[in-house]
Amino acid sequence: MPFAEFKVPAGTLTAADKQKLIERTTDLYAEIYGERARPTTVVLVEEVPDGGWGVAGNVLTAAMLGTGTGTGTGAGAGAGTDDGGGGGA
Repeated sequence: MPFAEFKVPAGTLTAADKQKLIERTTDLYAEIYGERARPTTVVLVEEVPDGGWGVAGNVLTAAMLGTGTGTGTGAGAGAGTDDGGGGGA
C-alpha cells in the first residue's frame, strides 16, 4: 500500500490545498505503480503546531518561516513520501 506523509506548519493550508495535495499525490503513485495503487494509496497531511519543529538545533515558528496562517503556502515544508516497502498495491 503506497503511503505518503506531509508535515506542514499548522494553519498554513486550506482544506482545498489539502485536497489538492492528496489528489496529486494519489495521481503520482498511480502513475508510477499503475492504477492498481489508487484504491489503496494513503496520504496523511499532518499539521505541526507552531514551534513544534526545528532545524540545526533552532526551534522554528510559522513567523520565522514566513508562512503566516491560512495562506496556503508552505506545502512542501517537511514533505516526505514512503512507499512502505511494499512496492505498491
